[in-house]
Amino acid sequence: MKPKNIVFTGMMGCGKTTAGKMVAQLNQMQFLDLDQMIEQRWGSIPSLFERGEAYFRAVESEAVSEVSEMEGLVIATGGGVVKNLENITALKKKGIIFFIDRPIEDILTDIDLSTRPLLKEGKNRLIQLFHERYPLYVKTCDIHLKDAKHLEDTVQKVIELWSNISGNQLNQVPE
Repeated sequence: MKPKNIVFTGMMGCGKTTAGKMVAQLNQMQFLDLDQMIEQRWGSIPSLFERGEAYFRAVESEAVSEVSEMEGLVIATGGGVVKNLENITALKKKGIIFFIDRPIEDILTDIDLSTRPLLKEGKNRLIQLFHERYPLYVKTCDIHLKDAKHLEDTVQKVIELWSNISGNQLNQVPE
């Protein structure tokens, strides 16, 4: 069975949403940001985290369960989606998971810590999360996009790989 969805995982700030929007537009697929879906349906992520990370992860899993039944999507997941392996199983049912492995040094230079509930403690917390989650990203992905420093290169690589896997002739990133 050919995958029907493109799913992006990776650390917050690695470019899942930006790359996802570009890939979706170029391939005439629908883009879905899982965090935005959660906020539209359940409220802001900071307010959900106020009820505890476990509560947020339960909501996240409910959202994953729903979107994993859809087809023709480019999905940007939240950075912690890999913490629940049931999420990965659900997403792989109709999708292929691309791990955008952007160097932590690059993420640190342009992420706004004030908008991220898990990063109230600062940059050291992001580094800690990176080390905790990195093995999960590698273990759960279908395709590891290593050293994803340049957005255009990442998008081009995803399009090439997706075309080979799905048999679809997808649009190329414009020069």
